[in-house]
Amino acid sequence: MMIESIRHYIERERLLSYDCKHIVAVSGGADSVALLLVLCRLGFCVEVAHCNFRLRGDESDRDEQFVRNLCLELSVPFHVIHFDTVSYAGIHQVSIEMAARELRYRYFEQLRQDIGASEVCVAHHQDDAVETLLMNLVRGTGIHGLTGIRPRNGHIVRPLLCVTRADILEFLDSVHQQYVTDSTNLVPNVVRNKLRLEVLPMLRSINPAVSSNIAKTAHRMAQAESLFNAAVSEAVSRLFVDNSLDISQLMQEPAPEYLLYELLSPRGFSPAQVEQIFGCLKSPSGRRFCSSTHEAVIDRGRLIVVPLAEPLPVLCIPEPGLYRYTPDFKLRVEIVNGNTVSRVPAVATLDADKVLFPLTVRPVKTGDRFHPFGMKGTRLVSDFLTDRKLSLIEKRRQLVVSDAHGAIVWLVGQRTDHRFSVDDSTKQVLCLTWQSAT
Repeated sequence: MMIESIRHYIERERLLSYDCKHIVAVSGGADSVALLLVLCRLGFCVEVAHCNFRLRGDESDRDEQFVRNLCLELSVPFHVIHFDTVSYAGIHQVSIEMAARELRYRYFEQLRQDIGASEVCVAHHQDDAVETLLMNLVRGTGIHGLTGIRPRNGHIVRPLLCVTRADILEFLDSVHQQYVTDSTNLVPNVVRNKLRLEVLPMLRSINPAVSSNIAKTAHRMAQAESLFNAAVSEAVSRLFVDNSLDISQLMQEPAPEYLLYELLSPRGFSPAQVEQIFGCLKSPSGRRFCSSTHEAVIDRGRLIVVPLAEPLPVLCIPEPGLYRYTPDFKLRVEIVNGNTVSRVPAVATLDADKVLFPLTVRPVKTGDRFHPFGMKGTRLVSDFLTDRKLSLIEKRRQLVVSDAHGAIVWLVGQRTDHRFSVDDSTKQVLCLTWQSAT
């Protein structure tokens, strides 16, 4: 019996509790009406949520009235909301289908919080899961897309995934329960409808058990995915350390391109970008790729992946004092008597008589040169930082302090310029201290 099958499924998947209130999303169609009846007969405490998307004129209003009357018959609290779906889709530049999805799930979550409900029950069944798998397969997918629809996604639960559409219709007929039909579901004008109305009937003509077999395959894939995810997570954690990974180590893994996808996809990189990056891993240093949130840089046999950073500002320092460079860092500028030299990287000590204000704090620029303290002659800042084994990203974020003539007096945190160094004749020391703003 269908009700018993659903009860066992709810218990096995731990979807609902008899001690909590639950929302049932009811459109008025056969699936959601059956879900409401079954949960009521099983004794769960439920309230109904209905969305009127105003897409089918009188038919939409007919559905709302039907659900309202059904709730009155069952003595179930009824909640309804009306959406201007077309306007929402236009404003957000999404399809009508996507707009309706976003609107209803946002409403369900808000209602769940407002009335103190535990879960939101939706009426996806086994055939829906099969259609979803086939849609993913047609569009191209990996192992995640072959698992169909999950019984739980956060607070959204699907108690009917253990039964078919035929089971649902047979149940409704047995209890003489009416329902409404969305006419748009009968027209093969979108991918899901084409699969439902044309492809699946053809597959059933080859094997009547095709839906059940595909559902079983999806269940096996979900189990395999759990093992797969654990292995991928372990590999990514092992390879990706301190925002970078060793390319040679990655290439020794069984599926290096897929591991790269698992690393970069959560950071906003598209499959096409991942494919491009993978093809460039053996390129010389300097290749840079950006997603909307992150950048990936190939640098001396490593792939460095970090969040995109705001451009570094330029700060003018007209006289000694305490200056905030960013919300996180500040620079203290002071002049002290004597000729003491600092050995601390975050503190630069210069001959005050050799440095002309105003000073400027800025990011390093291409072609910048300075005379590193303790070395002969000038060097490109870029070459000096390379010798210090800074990555390309670190080099772009490197700061310098220059004087009124544009000469670099300090490569911040790295080295002062020899031309401005403290010596035996120094009377006053210009002390520059780079420190955290907290």
